[in-house]
Amino acid sequence: MTPAAAATWRWLAQRVSAAVLAICVLVHLATIVYATGQGLTAAAIVARLHASLAWPLFYGVFVVAVAVHAPLGLRVVLDEWSGLRGRAVDVALALFALTLLAGGLHAVRTLTA
Repeated sequence: MTPAAAATWRWLAQRVSAAVLAICVLVHLATIVYATGQGLTAAAIVARLHASLAWPLFYGVFVVAVAVHAPLGLRVVLDEWSGLRGRAVDVALALFALTLLAGGLHAVRTLTA
């Protein structure tokens, strides 16, 4: 893949993940407002998470979107501020993405299983 094609794919992935994140954040915040408005306790919220297939799927999508979006944004910051480029940056950001993904999916599994 040419550098220009790779940059295009990264640009597209960041924009798509941003759109997914925008929706996820709105749903997450609306859920918080609803839950607090209903006076639900943390235990009641976790019980509802355990009883549903939709919430683990939703939060799984949320985590994947973060794991895609954050490293791509960090790449831009590193490029603009430090001038770091190349294979080492690619590997470091891939490890960062995998760390976000693993930690996020572990949290979703812990709260919903």
